[in-house]
Amino acid sequence: MKIHDFPFAPNPRKLRTYLGEKGIEIPFVLVNLVNGDQKKPEFLAKNPLGNTPVLELDDGTCLTESLAIIEYLEELHPDPPMIGETPLERARVRRLERIAELGVVSAVARYVHGTKSPLPGIEANPAVAKAALESLAAPLEVLDLETADRPFIAGSRPTIADCTLFAGFEFAKFAGLELGDVAAGFPNLKRWHAAFSQRPSTRVSFPS
Repeated sequence: MKIHDFPFAPNPRKLRTYLGEKGIEIPFVLVNLVNGDQKKPEFLAKNPLGNTPVLELDDGTCLTESLAIIEYLEELHPDPPMIGETPLERARVRRLERIAELGVVSAVARYVHGTKSPLPGIEANPAVAKAALESLAAPLEVLDLETADRPFIAGSRPTIADCTLFAGFEFAKFAGLELGDVAAGFPNLKRWHAAFSQRPSTRVSFPS
């Protein structure tokens, strides 16, 4: 089993944080998106969409989409639970993870690419960046309210919602955007980010 990824991108970072929280060790294979590795035939054979991460199993089966990979690994390694233990817990975690993904990570990606795209062939677009930045307020407000009385996004222990939101905060740094500063008006998220950033799972060793 191995993971093909580019650790600077948000979905691979989400998965890496999840693996760190679970204590799962899987070797990584670098797919350099800046150099266009994702467009090479050998990678497209693993994922025709050309995005990362890709989990390649020992028999050559390839799983794509970070959330699907996480749910697969969660089935294999249920402890500690990162999606919840009861139907209600799982629904709550999935709801908050989707808000973090669709409301924050997607907006950050639009901002990054609109400000100074790290990928060749994608032009910067200041209007898109501005709209993306403005769209962050609503989901951040929801997540701030959710964390008012809890140390993690979904409760008393870390879940995939924390992994996704942290990946969004980290990806924003590509464009010089500190979501810790954007979230300054949201004290609960600011507290969460400061504390979660100190967890061992967030200390990723990037390739040189």
